[in-house]
Amino acid sequence: MGNEATESEAMGKKENRRCLILGQAEIKDYETMRRYLRPDDYVVCCDGGFRHAEGLGIPADLIVGDFDSIEKPELDTEIIVLPREKDDTDSVFAVKECLRRGYQSFLFLGVIGQRLDHTLGNLSILLMLDTLGCKALMADDLSEMEIVSRRPASVPERFPLFSLICTGEEASGIEITGAKYPLSGGRITAEYQYGISNEVLPGQEARISVREGRLLLIRLRNAS
Repeated sequence: MGNEATESEAMGKKENRRCLILGQAEIKDYETMRRYLRPDDYVVCCDGGFRHAEGLGIPADLIVGDFDSIEKPELDTEIIVLPREKDDTDSVFAVKECLRRGYQSFLFLGVIGQRLDHTLGNLSILLMLDTLGCKALMADDLSEMEIVSRRPASVPERFPLFSLICTGEEASGIEITGAKYPLSGGRITAEYQYGISNEVLPGQEARISVREGRLLLIRLRNAS
């Protein structure tokens, strides 16, 4: 009984902690990215993402990758070396490994930009985690992104613009309040993405919910 209680407590602690996954896409604004960090983040670097740990001034807890971008670091940190020919990208492997270790909340930095194929592949990770009921947020120098499905989402006034992208064939029953372009019972399809560049009303917070389907919410830090 004692061992079972200890294992349960350990799992509970991991469920409450967040896994920070660092990719190797460019980060220019480390100051903004540091605002997302928590002292107890479990930090996983994917291959060249190790450079961002140094830029952010945080230690890595785990490094994974096939090391085709950087040489394998010689550190005491746990390192998982992956084959270069594989189905999972380094980022997908990192997510699966952290799920296996019990983490259910994720932050991704350095995973958006440069190569479009990697960007789209990384965005699909948000869908996978949403299906599993996990919390996940991706951020870059200009924006932050998350999936809106079973849980409503909000956009505070400090983000002047936001966009909604349908991630499947269609999303319906969309409600938007507190925005320049409100919506009630709306429908957005993959063929007609009209949810681009909405504006948060001054002094308000935009609220978004969807009844069926899923939306990618992109909060933009400036209106330029």
